[in-house]
Amino acid sequence: MDEIFTPQTRSWFSNTLGLPTPVQREAWPRIAAGESVLVSSPTGTGKTLCAFLVFLDRLLARAAWGELTDKLQPIYISPLKSLATDIRENLQFPLIWSLS
Repeated sequence: MDEIFTPQTRSWFSNTLGLPTPVQREAWPRIAAGESVLVSSPTGTGKTLCAFLVFLDRLLARAAWGELTDKLQPIYISPLKSLATDIRENLQFPLIWSLS
């Protein structure tokens, strides 16, 4: 986690969630390296946050450095049934925390 995320994201994650799940530990280096990654694991293993966190961290860092461009960044596909939960728990919460 140390090589992948900014100190702010590492602090938020450890204070909020503790340790990464096995799927997060395995996928994050590949996602951070820009590889195409398909994450498949049981419900509750952290795969949605796994998919989002690298991108959220990088977007926030680019914004802080004044380097955020006005273009499409990540693309994430979520089953419609899960979309509201995904947005609430995996997008809004980390973004709100980062702004506080």
